[in-house]
This record gives sequence, C-alpha cells and structure tokens, in this order.
Amino acid sequence: MPKAKAKPTAAPSPAAAAGHAPTIAEQIDALTDPSFMTSLARGLAVVQAFSDSRKPQTIANISQKTGIPRAAVRRCLHTLRALGYVDAELNNFSLRPKVLTLGYSYLSSTPLTVSAQPYLNSISRTLNESSSLAVLDDNEVLYVARAATARVMSVALNTGSRLPAYCTSLGRVMLAHLPPPELDRYLASTTLRAMTKNTVVSETGLREILAGVRADGYAINDEELELGLRSIAVPVRGASGTVLAALNVGAQAARVSVRELEKEFLPVLLKGAQELSILLP
Repeated sequence: MPKAKAKPTAAPSPAAAAGHAPTIAEQIDALTDPSFMTSLARGLAVVQAFSDSRKPQTIANISQKTGIPRAAVRRCLHTLRALGYVDAELNNFSLRPKVLTLGYSYLSSTPLTVSAQPYLNSISRTLNESSSLAVLDDNEVLYVARAATARVMSVALNTGSRLPAYCTSLGRVMLAHLPPPELDRYLASTTLRAMTKNTVVSETGLREILAGVRADGYAINDEELELGLRSIAVPVRGASGTVLAALNVGAQAARVSVRELEKEFLPVLLKGAQELSILLP
C-alpha cells in the first residue's frame, strides 16, 4: 500500500510569535513544503473571502480580510474572472454561480451527504423543527445537509455554513469523539470566545462537558451560541464505529425546554442517526 504524503508543515508566523492570530496570508506563507503551491492557496483564500458577505467585494476589502497583498489579490481575481468564477462591475467583485460546482463535487460524491437528506426531511417533519448534518472541518462545524422549517438563528444557516465547534451541539459531539491528541491540538489552536453570557470559555470546563457528551451519547447547547437558541445533537457513525458527522435539531428556547429536547427530540435523532449509519461505509 503506498505511503500517504505528509501534510505541509508550518513554521511559527511573526503574528503567532507576537501573541495574536496570524492572517490567512501569514498562514500560507509559513508553509514550507516545496510542493505546496502558494498561488493556488491564495486563489482559494480569495474565493473564501466572499463568505458571509452579501455585498460585492473590492480588492482592498479582500486584501484586508486575508492579508494577501493587493497586487496578488488583483491577479487572483483576474484569473477567477477569466475562468468564470467571479464577475466584476468597475472595482466591485462578486462570485458567479459557477463557483457552486466546486462544492457540488463534494456533495454529490460523498455517501454521507447523498444519503442524509431524506432522513433530515423526516426528522424535521416529525419534530416540526430544523435539522442539520455537519462534519468537523478545519476546527469548525461545516454544514453539509439541512432541512429547515423555520429560521431560529439571527444568521441564515445553509449547506456550506460554518460555525465554531466548541459552542455548538454539533461541534461538541464531534470534539467529544476525537482521539485525545487531536482534541489537544484543537484546544491549543482555538480561542474560546464568549458568544453569549452562557458560553463556556474555560478549557477545563469544556473538557468536562465533552467527557459528559462522550458518556451520554448526545450534546445539548443551551443558549451558548446565540441567546434564544437551544439545540441537541447526536453522532453519526460509519461501519467501523468511527464518528463521521453529527446530526442535530435546533429550536427556540422560549418554546422548547432542555427536558423536552431530551425526552422528545433525542429519540427521534438517535433513530435517524442509526438508520443513516447503516448506509455508510
């Protein structure tokens, strides 16, 4: 069996040494693997800079967000425009629909996402609440499928949305089942920032919560991500028993208590996760 290639290693950046988070550009520039293509990494970073923004972006905006020099941003945008991924009006740039093909390649080729939608639809119909499937990606929760009945958060959640893992029920389920060295790396590289007055920002406290999630088999978020929002999540396992993703339901705290999440929502989620797991490799 061929030996897997090692991932590019990163040298400490000046920003990290100074005690603040490095920019995307500094993270890219710190990668020392000679096979690593800096120009491609910058191009992907430019595409990602459009995330969570409904307005067109200027070269200056993107440069400020990423730390990539304006000249390099300009070349990336020129290339993306020539390939049909970006459109421009004067100095304002916006993504074109063609960019969806990048994500569709993943969604249409992954058994997890292909199989999940009918189960999410069934869960949402049964509970009359929105349900989601997510994976852990780059220290964040990445939504890969969703069935929405109503908007329960101030921000709209869709396939491709990202949220912090440490203060979401989906994230805690997946963090709880990481091997100890991977969890240690996650905690060492993540700033636990208070999203609400209820957010647990102590590493010791979070470790205790994750131990409880691992023992109980589910995670509850009680207004830690956003006030007025509660959610419950369970793991989705592959044939080997490895946790591949997490399945959750979110509801308004004014309508659904923690007890109701455990008594009424949890059995439905566990059933859906079990049925979905049977279909996965």
